[in-house]
Amino acid sequence: MKKHEDQILKDYKLRTTTSRSAILNLFMKNSFALSYSDIEHEIASTFDRVTVYRTLKTFLDKGVIHKVLDDEGSLKYALCSEPCSSHEHHHEHVHFKCQKCGQTNCLDAVTIPEVFLPAGFRAHEMNLLIQGTCDKCQ
Repeated sequence: MKKHEDQILKDYKLRTTTSRSAILNLFMKNSFALSYSDIEHEIASTFDRVTVYRTLKTFLDKGVIHKVLDDEGSLKYALCSEPCSSHEHHHEHVHFKCQKCGQTNCLDAVTIPEVFLPAGFRAHEMNLLIQGTCDKCQ
């Protein structure tokens, strides 16, 4: 059963506001990562830019959403599929961008292969983007 926005906000100890509920609802109804412009396009007349940016930053800081980078250097956001915290995100999964529809999806079941770094290097975050054609565009 899918959680309701209010319960997710409560689980992350966030106060329920109209903007938080609306933006969280956007993430919940879309299975793909959303860019700032995607979010702005959906709720343009409802909330100002500062409110949207602050909401996204709060969601990132609390572990509700995570960043997804695409091949164009654009930043997108996706719901965290497992509980994350303000201290640590658990997103060692692959992202897939469809070259036909442009949607970027989290492939939670596909993990990033282990990478061995040279001595003295330490990874803090890993991103792997695969490009191709999604199942809907085949």
